[in-house]
Amino acid sequence: MTPLAFGLPQGSEIVILLIVAILIFGGSKLAGLGKGAGRAIREFKEETNSLRSESSRPADEVHDAEIVDNRAEDTSRVDPHADNR
Repeated sequence: MTPLAFGLPQGSEIVILLIVAILIFGGSKLAGLGKGAGRAIREFKEETNSLRSESSRPADEVHDAEIVDNRAEDTSRVDPHADNR
């Protein structure tokens, strides 16, 4: 049976879980974990915002570009624009 088969903890169940967590880890350890989690979330948001701002900036525009084919020319091909009579 899956762990979520009975649903998520609600109300008094959450309070009981918090009390057990405080007894196991101690208050200062939980405060440190909360502080670390908050810092990680803040850094994640800053990075996603910076990625969004980078993607919203217009890319460098290219003007008067020419495609150059550096491969050896194949002389066996027929030029469709040449007068091949």
